[in-house]
Amino acid sequence: MGDIMVARVYDVAALPRGRRFLVERLWPRGVRRADLQLEDWLRDVAPSAELRRWFAHDPERWSEFRRRYAAELDAVPGAWQPLLDAARSDTVVLLYSARDREHNSALALRDYLLDRR
Repeated sequence: MGDIMVARVYDVAALPRGRRFLVERLWPRGVRRADLQLEDWLRDVAPSAELRRWFAHDPERWSEFRRRYAAELDAVPGAWQPLLDAARSDTVVLLYSARDREHNSALALRDYLLDRR
């Protein structure tokens, strides 16, 4: 069983090895596609625009964000199942662009996936 890791796209030099998936709805500013060596860009696994705006990376909303995001993910298993399938045999790296390294959708997604292993 492979691992599921998260990494910030702006840390290009320190990106871990593995199958890399961008899990953002919008392409990160100033990042070239070639620099990321992506397996795929999974827009549909990212939180909805409405949920992202509501959360606004407010740590006090983190628990509620995770709950709402999990509900969104429950409704679209086809969006996240490829990540779980890839993690069965390889290390999967979920790439995100948020500044906050402790409260971001990639971390919430990783925990969601780990709960479904």
